[in-house]
Amino acid sequence: MATVRSRRLEYSESTRDALVDSAVELFTKRGYAGTSLDEVAKRARVTKGALYHHFSGKQALFEAAFDTVETKAMRRLGEIVSGPGHPWETAMAGLRAYVRVCLDPAFQRIVVHEGPVVMGWARWREAEEHYSFGVIRESVAALVEAGEIEEVPIEVMSRLLYGALSAGASMIAGAADPRKASEEVAWSITKVVSGLRRPAAAGADGPAAEPADRPARRRRR
Repeated sequence: MATVRSRRLEYSESTRDALVDSAVELFTKRGYAGTSLDEVAKRARVTKGALYHHFSGKQALFEAAFDTVETKAMRRLGEIVSGPGHPWETAMAGLRAYVRVCLDPAFQRIVVHEGPVVMGWARWREAEEHYSFGVIRESVAALVEAGEIEEVPIEVMSRLLYGALSAGASMIAGAADPRKASEEVAWSITKVVSGLRRPAAAGADGPAAEPADRPARRRRR
């Protein structure tokens, strides 16, 4: 009996995973309004009844897709900022990884563009904070503890950086040249954070680190 139940559970989980993967693919390509539940079920090779067994409707499916995209992105960032290495270098690596995430089509479409519209701004903001704020706070706390940056109110500084990174994500997703925008966002935020670095910490490693891909200056007309 236990084996039968476990097989049913595995089948149910695999069906749900297939539906969410299908939703991520279609929402990324066609957007929320341009995607039907029939298409999602067909691509996942399940019946529409199976879809409704797992999700109450299209918005619930979208939120599951949102959760999948965000979880994958923030897990990757969390591994970087909490991994081994010099705290300053891991923080800068996390920043560079974040702007790379912002270039991902699924992240741009589902999290940045469609999330606020489909979920409502307040619910979207709450979800965004749930996923990304903890990673930012962990990084700021590690820099303070290691003596890399000045003593700052960790909660306040984390929220300010969170706001800057969120704004940067929107700029990248809406830019005509997202890659160039990502370079500019990474460089600008790095400059801001470098301004908080203790002189002794910066002197130990040489000049404060900047992204290698510093954006080219634009000529004034």
